[in-house]
Amino acid sequence: MIRMPEPDGAVLARRSEIVAALRTIVPGEGVIDSERERRAFDCDGLTAYRQLPMVVVLPETTAEVAAVLRYCRANAVKVVPRGAGTSLSGGALPLEDGVLLGLGKFKRILEVDVANRCAVVQPGVTNLGITHAVQAEGLYYAPDPSSQIACTIGGNVAENSGGVHCLKYGLTTNNVIGVELVTMDGDVIRVGGKHFDAGGYDLLGVLVGSEGMLGVVTEVTVRLLPTPPGARALLIGFPSVEGAGECVAAVIAAGIIPGGMEIMDKLAIDAAEAFVQAGYPMDAEGLLIVELDGCAAEVDHLIAAVETIAVEHGATSCRASRSEDERLLFWAGRKAAFPAVGRISPDYYCMDGTIPRKAIGRVLKRMKTMEERYGLRCANVFHAGDGNLHPLILYDANKPGELQRAEDFGADILRLCVEVGGVLTGEHGVGVEKRDLMDTMFNEVDLNQQQRLKCAFDSESLLNPGKVFPQLCRCAELGRMHVNAGKLRFPDLPRF
Repeated sequence: MIRMPEPDGAVLARRSEIVAALRTIVPGEGVIDSERERRAFDCDGLTAYRQLPMVVVLPETTAEVAAVLRYCRANAVKVVPRGAGTSLSGGALPLEDGVLLGLGKFKRILEVDVANRCAVVQPGVTNLGITHAVQAEGLYYAPDPSSQIACTIGGNVAENSGGVHCLKYGLTTNNVIGVELVTMDGDVIRVGGKHFDAGGYDLLGVLVGSEGMLGVVTEVTVRLLPTPPGARALLIGFPSVEGAGECVAAVIAAGIIPGGMEIMDKLAIDAAEAFVQAGYPMDAEGLLIVELDGCAAEVDHLIAAVETIAVEHGATSCRASRSEDERLLFWAGRKAAFPAVGRISPDYYCMDGTIPRKAIGRVLKRMKTMEERYGLRCANVFHAGDGNLHPLILYDANKPGELQRAEDFGADILRLCVEVGGVLTGEHGVGVEKRDLMDTMFNEVDLNQQQRLKCAFDSESLLNPGKVFPQLCRCAELGRMHVNAGKLRFPDLPRF
């Protein structure tokens, strides 16, 4: 059961005053206060939980963002930043007594600097939109989450998103070199820039993945890479998904770093093939997709090497793409796995955890026993190269108790990830979904130190409160906290 901070009655009593003040900062249609229109913002990709925001504000400039935050800081009003709302961990879940700060109007590509291989973009630009803007220059933006057609770069920065090619080319943190940030005090600061690496403290590393809790990003400088001269993909079928996992470890151990490595189990294979008709082997219990990129001779050599390793690990089929269209079709099935699974179940709960590659087979076996215990099916699709699992737990919200069973199943999967030496999240973030599991991975000293960092940026805990940390804290002063567990509590949120 997800709980959120107790609403502040004094703030709610001032709602009309707050709305009026925001209208002076963001004129026209930039402030949304009617109940009907606020309904469009009552959840993010974690749709089982919904909360109507007190008011929604849609600024168009950095100056407006700064003024909104300055007003909210002066009047002790909570703020939840929001991008495209595709977060799967509840990171953009609104607050009843908070302002939802939407950045959907920040959608311009400000500069493409080919000489320095970087682009300066606003946070509302879609992930795929960056590549489309620079592909004529022979460049692209490497991180490619499955939702890249819709998710925005600001949200990618907040959650440190990855994608199918993160094994070789890294997550968002490896591809962002600068940000413009507005603090809760309304100050506009810049961290990093077009240069390769910033001096001093690694504040950029702190900000990427901070889930909207330290500031509001209004501009991002991203690294661009040259488009590889060629790429081919392999579809490799295995009699078990554990065999596919063992092959992944063997490929990496052989010193081969593919552009991407993805695993799908039988349930995911069947759903994706019915949806996309990508030509997946229907007799396989586990499917491994491996992409090799580089010059033609290098790709051909690596394709042959991976095929040999796959056969040694029991592969029953191995098919290499023969054209660019066929390569893209192979990936289309994987990238459509989430909507494909949505066709075979009324609801599904998408999890995210990361484990060591050597533990893939063992973890998948344990998950099978969990399916039997909870009486729910689970389709597995994940970034095999870096061990980032995305189990899709199938349930029916109309059946009493099934959502709770799905959540309990998911929590057990995450505990298992930590048990085998992994972590709670790879790219979806903690949000509210994994918040109450943070103490399975961190002790009290760890969590307190992390919250002291938040205090340095947001001393009154007004930015996205109720997320990430399992216990509410107040900062008595910069770098020092008082934990008021007995006074502050998380009330239940309505579930749908």
